[in-house]
Amino acid sequence: MSINPEHTSLPSSPSASQLDEVKQAIKSLLHQPDYDDGSAGPVLVRLAWHAAGTYCAATNTGGSNGAGMRYEKEGGDPANAGLQHARTFLEPIKKASPWITYSDLWTLAAVVAVSEMGGPNIPWQGGRTDFTDDSRVPPRGRLPDGSKGADHLRWIFYRMGFDDREIVALSGAHNLGRCHSDRSGFEGKWVNNPTRFSNTYFKLLKMHDWKNKVLANGLEQYVYVDEDLKDEDPELAEEETLMMLPTDMALLEDPSFRVWVDKFAEDKELFFRDFAAVFAKLLELGIQRDVGGRVVNEENLKDGYRSAPKKSDSSGRPEWDQNEEQVGHEAGRLKKENEQYSKKEKSRVVVKAKL
Repeated sequence: MSINPEHTSLPSSPSASQLDEVKQAIKSLLHQPDYDDGSAGPVLVRLAWHAAGTYCAATNTGGSNGAGMRYEKEGGDPANAGLQHARTFLEPIKKASPWITYSDLWTLAAVVAVSEMGGPNIPWQGGRTDFTDDSRVPPRGRLPDGSKGADHLRWIFYRMGFDDREIVALSGAHNLGRCHSDRSGFEGKWVNNPTRFSNTYFKLLKMHDWKNKVLANGLEQYVYVDEDLKDEDPELAEEETLMMLPTDMALLEDPSFRVWVDKFAEDKELFFRDFAAVFAKLLELGIQRDVGGRVVNEENLKDGYRSAPKKSDSSGRPEWDQNEEQVGHEAGRLKKENEQYSKKEKSRVVVKAKL
């Protein structure tokens, strides 16, 4: 992603009021009572993480610029399973503010979500553009595999230019959200309150005696069950069971990683500072800016702050959205998926209430 010296006409920026309007819209959509733990926040953070985490320093490819996940070539990566929900949550904002690029919207949404969930304020710069085809989409296989160990973590994160301290800090995002067997293959949440950003993940990682558990699909994870609660209320104990991935346990077992697990568990403010800095770094990987902060990547379109058109909610030919390689009509299709998900969750709550 080299700088193109022919970029003499620089992209313009949105007004402060336009940006504030988008931020407020993001805040308004975070409350999703029928989605995971009542919040879209964690999945929005995961969306930005996965969009940016494809970066490779050696080839200077991948990263958050381009919003390549709109294309099947990247969006269809099994590692990105479930992120269609995050993209669908954001689609109404794109429709209301078509000036913003998907790549800016996804990254901004994560920054706003972290702050709204009690986390640090993360520096953010806009100006990314959206790819108009999938020719620059990075290859699959660049995202972390939760079933691996310390060597795998270093292979993934060193490729992006992170050190051990930054790897542990970024892992602190596991304080948010939960795993689903139909997405990552793993199941459960890391902490009791997965919609509140804190350093609890590190505290629990150190505190509990994690037991190995083999899931029905053959994957191994680690779980902690409150035995006292299990005796009193087995169903609630099952619901409150916490889990850790093999990559999480690797942070405990590797001496270099463990140093930072200990520090972040003891010092919330240190973790917040480190996380804010490293997450901002993650979102900027592969992006070239001029002295004014505007993006001048070679692949960015000349003469304007370009945004891909919003996806259509109506039926039709996929190429009418952007081109024939675009994941067509995602908004309409995924809206139905989310409606089905909501009905399923409501039924589960009703059944539970009757028990």
